[in-house]
Amino acid sequence: MKVVDKLALAKKNKMERAATEKRILRVLDHPFLPTLYADFDASPHFSCVVMEYCSGGDLHTLRHRQPGLRFSVTAARFYAAEVLLALEYLHMLGIVYRDLKPENILIRSDGHIMLSDFDLSLQSTAFPTVEPLDPIAPADPSCLPHRLFRARRPPGSLPDRRFVAEPLAARSGSFVGTHEYVSPEVAAGLTHGSAVDWWAYGVFLYELLYGRTPFAGPTNEATLRNIVKQPLAFPAARCPADSAARDLISGLLVKDPASRLGSKRGAADVKAHPFFKGLNLALLRSRRPPVIPGLARAKPCRERQDPVRFDYF
Repeated sequence: MKVVDKLALAKKNKMERAATEKRILRVLDHPFLPTLYADFDASPHFSCVVMEYCSGGDLHTLRHRQPGLRFSVTAARFYAAEVLLALEYLHMLGIVYRDLKPENILIRSDGHIMLSDFDLSLQSTAFPTVEPLDPIAPADPSCLPHRLFRARRPPGSLPDRRFVAEPLAARSGSFVGTHEYVSPEVAAGLTHGSAVDWWAYGVFLYELLYGRTPFAGPTNEATLRNIVKQPLAFPAARCPADSAARDLISGLLVKDPASRLGSKRGAADVKAHPFFKGLNLALLRSRRPPVIPGLARAKPCRERQDPVRFDYF
């Protein structure tokens, strides 16, 4: 249960953030996103939101329990795939998440993930398009139920098609998010749209594989300068990722949002990347996760050093 002090929010002019999260929670229906059980005012001063409980903590804590403070390529691919499907669903609803980081990815009791915290999200209208799949490339799996089974088509029939929806009209000039995960356009104070989620997704995958974020500096200001100006580099001493992972990260961490992977056709382009080859995204919910909470003893976790908080609680 989240208990929100409405008086404290009003003093900080953050009532709209709480209202945004409630609006989003009411429309979500996805295995990797929260289920809202109740929403009520406990008193004139306190508002409550009741959601399902995730007993496994968050992905940031889980990463710090791994050898070398990083996940294997196989485990990182699994968690990245589940987050990808959650982002795809949000974008189809016209929601730009804007706060992707391991601390906001909770672990359910069965080991699967749940994206949390939508107070920084931006709501707009998604513009769907239907495009033919490349006849040479294999059809990309989809999280949509009607794509679980694919019937063979006779030669000469219409090609398979791909549903693409991105909140292209969503634009904001606000600085929101955690410094290490904000995109160059946000760090530079420019307006931004859904491409910020794909940048954060690249930072997220980098951190899972290498145990740190790619542009972190000694101060928040230095981190923002690195995000805008410093070229992407991979640590030479830590090379767990294969070439496909590096290629995906490089495509996501393009400083120009118009050229960033995912900025044109959204999750469809990311899902088609070779990094996810061989992983059936449609049946991901039935796969055994890399870690099941309760099967391994918990170890203490080092918190991320970020003196500036953007949470409204």
